[in-house]
Amino acid sequence: MRIMITVAVLALIGACSTGTVLGADAPPAVVGAGGTGTGEVETLHGPLGDDPIEGSELTPQVVAAAERGLDYLARVQNTDGSYGRTGGYTSHAGITALAGIAFLSQGSQPDRGKYGKNLALALDFIVKHTGRSGLIIGESVDHGPMYGQGFATLFLAEAYGTSPRPEVRDKLSRAVDLIVRTQNDQGGWRYQPVKLDADLSVTICEIMALRAARNAGIKVPKATIDRAIDYVKKSQNADGGFSYTLDSRSSAFPRSAAGVCSLYNCGIYSGPEIERGLRYVFKAIPGGKGDQFGGYYFYGNYYATQAMFIAGGDYWKKWWPAISADLVKKQNKDGSWSGDVGQEFDAAMGCIILQIPNRYLPILQR
Repeated sequence: MRIMITVAVLALIGACSTGTVLGADAPPAVVGAGGTGTGEVETLHGPLGDDPIEGSELTPQVVAAAERGLDYLARVQNTDGSYGRTGGYTSHAGITALAGIAFLSQGSQPDRGKYGKNLALALDFIVKHTGRSGLIIGESVDHGPMYGQGFATLFLAEAYGTSPRPEVRDKLSRAVDLIVRTQNDQGGWRYQPVKLDADLSVTICEIMALRAARNAGIKVPKATIDRAIDYVKKSQNADGGFSYTLDSRSSAFPRSAAGVCSLYNCGIYSGPEIERGLRYVFKAIPGGKGDQFGGYYFYGNYYATQAMFIAGGDYWKKWWPAISADLVKKQNKDGSWSGDVGQEFDAAMGCIILQIPNRYLPILQR
């Protein structure tokens, strides 16, 4: 039986520290960004409220698209368990981790289930490529290894409860220690495992990994999370969007979706930052007037869909049909998708998004 780590909220939400939840005790009251259009304030049932499972989220079309995507990922996996044939990557730790998370999202476990062998191979690759320092790096990196570090640490944390391999915890602990050690004075992280600077995009990867690791029983210092919260809040602009760095103040959809998830990750469930952030991100609902401004379709929707799931209410009810239909429409015949990074990355992200309503991942338990 799958060992589930019960959590109060999405691993993209909740307290990221070893202390208590830092958020409020009730779901936020937010202006309905996609509701009646009257500007009335409605109470949205988010992670601390009801989570009704009506059975209507996973339509036959959505289920079929997710299966086609997973079948594609299973076919293109390298013999060593890695991914990275498209987009200029070779055996990339981050893309391999995302593919593994996609298989976990379906309900498979290492060596068990339809994609169990693929999942076991991906896990083996990540374990083998986690060094003594905790740095996880494959044969190729793009801007720097910390993107892959965040995704790979997240994967180790999610797989930890499903794998009997004792070395998984050791590798996970080392990976977390490296993330904690390399947080910079602003409270964030950037491409390299050094403390020189920070950006929001890399920072959310590390926050997500720390949350999942804490769920798995790995100690995460409260001070690390407090500094991360301060960094994310300072990154928000007056329009509700988020800036890439503290020195560049323009807003864009992908990093703003990541910004909202960052706050949820750290236990910030309500307040002006959440309210303004949700309204800004909702403008990019697929098919809307602000449809996906800012590029990076899969990256942005990976975070935005999780944020809307957490927010609940009209946010989720309107966002989910729009994004799921858009992904089904955009899927290639071979089960892949074509986006900004590479087909394997895009397929992994697409499959994770489409399977969020499964609520199988420990970090997706409410």
